Amino acid sequence: MDTEKQAPRGPAVIVGASGGVGAALVRGLVARSPSRSIHALSRRAAAIDGAQAGVVDLEDEDSIQTAAASVVRDGAPDLVIVATGVLHGVFKPERSMRELSADHLLRDYRINAVGPALVAKHLMPLMPRDRRAVFAVLSARVGSIGDNRLGGWHAYRASKAGLNMILKTLAVEAARTHPQAIICGLHPGTVDTELSQPFQRGVVPGKLFTPEVSAAHLLKVIDGLTPADSGGVFAWDGSRIPA
Repeated sequence: MDTEKQAPRGPAVIVGASGGVGAALVRGLVARSPSRSIHALSRRAAAIDGAQAGVVDLEDEDSIQTAAASVVRDGAPDLVIVATGVLHGVFKPERSMRELSADHLLRDYRINAVGPALVAKHLMPLMPRDRRAVFAVLSARVGSIGDNRLGGWHAYRASKAGLNMILKTLAVEAARTHPQAIICGLHPGTVDTELSQPFQRGVVPGKLFTPEVSAAHLLKVIDGLTPADSGGVFAWDGSRIPA
């Protein structure tokens, strides 16, 4: 018997459940804990068997607060994963400083850093104080300042670096009130989703993951983290990414 799967748990929350990785995380959690209350939150309600669909917009704090109030009716959430992010769309990743724009920088900060911070503001205080709880956000290796050797992608890199600092600061604060909590960033690798499609040409064979494979990796990483790891950023294989 898998005691980890059988243990009583509070609700799990996936923000960004309509995306490739987010939906795969929801399905993975449903598969391992069919009786668990799982809230699948996204801008457009994502209907996934075994999960409760809900609406949340990371650029609308009121919607985050409303979603948090809905989640806590099922108990104190002990797993929250923010699986959202923006890389391209209206804007393309910058190749040099000549392409910098305030609108691009602010767009990436709003979605990649500010949104997850507001989710933490409203959900972390609801998490249990007497047992293990995890608040995780999808980050990116390119958000590492120490690992930046190629340059470019200014807005995306900076917003993910900002996110990583927010997570570290949250971890310091949470340790005072939630000593068993783990606050972390997760790098999912290069996943075959809309976010990565324009940039898949140079991916090493075998390192372009399906959403299901990436989600399985991330859940395994989460399972192995301890409060001593809180504030860190971890890759899909469990290795720590430098700040």
